[in-house]
Order: sequence, then structure tokens, then C-alpha cells
Amino acid sequence: MRLGVNVDHVATVRQARGGQEPDPVAAALLVELAGADGIVCHLREDRRHINDRDLDLLKKLVKTHLNLEMAATEEMVAKAMAVKPDMVTLVPERREELTTEGGLDVVGMGENLVAVIGELKRENIVVSLFIDPEIQQVKEAARVGADFVELHTGPYANSVDENEADLEAEKLESMAIAASKLNLGVSAGHGLNYQNVPRIAQIELIEELNIGHSIISKAVFVGLERAVKEIIELIRGSIQGRIEG
Repeated sequence: MRLGVNVDHVATVRQARGGQEPDPVAAALLVELAGADGIVCHLREDRRHINDRDLDLLKKLVKTHLNLEMAATEEMVAKAMAVKPDMVTLVPERREELTTEGGLDVVGMGENLVAVIGELKRENIVVSLFIDPEIQQVKEAARVGADFVELHTGPYANSVDENEADLEAEKLESMAIAASKLNLGVSAGHGLNYQNVPRIAQIELIEELNIGHSIISKAVFVGLERAVKEIIELIRGSIQGRIEG
């Protein structure tokens, strides 16, 4: 199971003062050195954190795997085709939201996504869709030509008790199985942290976990290297427990 680290919130701190530091590109390089398998960034329409300069430099300097989260708009498709990240993850986007609030409505977007995905794949960009763990969304993701789905773990992360968390984790596991049967790669993310990640890391068919806010938050106290290494240890420990169990 790979770990992708989202560096958006390093840029959020930079933008709070409007200066040049901390630099999310420098953070990405430190994250890679600490053992992460990839870098995730979200270029929003309003450029509230990651900006074009960041993305261009990340493409040049990231040695592992660069995953660009973006809306399925004409502007963003053109940017992705110019930069050519390793992967594009299409996400819903509203100006008013503090963070992504839910999965992409693949069923509702239908043919528009077929065209967007086709353009990106012609540039040899792997395409993932960030979706809620619902069977119709999974099926439609396969139909429109996605390579991956990223299952939205927010409801699991926000569970109020253990029973609810178990139900949400079971839903994620069943949708990972369904996606795999449809020849889709599977990743997961949103709201995962040092307390709740072990349960999701035990789901065998999830290939990658994308985590940002909790890692950057912990790094404030212990540094990026230790923050990344600690979550990798948690993920590996959970996988080993599943194998031994």
C-alpha cells in the first residue's frame, strides 16, 4: 500500500501571510526523502493554496509520483495537459468550501467526464475519480473510462462511534472489491489521521492512501520527516497485522 502526501496545507500557511514560506515544493522533497510514495496537490480555481508556480516546480522536482487534484473544467484540463502530472484526480469543487465536501457525481456528469478523461489519457495521464463509496458511482467511473477511483473516507473519518466506523469501513471495503472487479485501481483518502488510518490500511484491495492535513498538522510539532515516517509505520503495521491475522 502506497502513501501519497498532500502538501496543500503547507501552501495554506504560506498564503496566510502572502509571502514565500513555507514552500510546499520544499516540503514535497522532504516528504519524499522521508519515504512517501507520492505527492498530491490540489490546484483550485481560486489558487487559495497551491499555485501555478508550485505545480510547475513539483512536476520538475518530484521523483516519485505526482498526483494533481483538480476540477473537470476547461482551464484545469488545459493546465494538466501542459504540465503532464503522473496522475490527475478529478474532484468536485466549490469556492465556498473549506475542503472537498464529497465525492464527484460521476453519474450526473456522465458524458462530460468521458470527454475530459479522453483528453487527459491521450497525454498518457492516469485518471482517477474521487467518489463516494457507492456502487452506482463505481460502475459509472468504469464506464466513463477512469483508471482509478479514490474512495472518499470522510464519512468513516467523521464517524461518531465504533459501530458507525465499522459500517463505513465495510462499505469502503465492498466498494474496493467492486472497483477491482471492474478493473479499476483503488485508492482512498480524506480525513484519515494517525488514529483512524489502521482500519483502512487493512483493506487489501486499496492500493494507496492519500493523506495531507493530519501529517502537516503533526509536522508542526515533530517535523515532516518524523510525521511521515510515523504514519508509514502505522500503515505497514496494520498490513502486517492483517497478513498475520
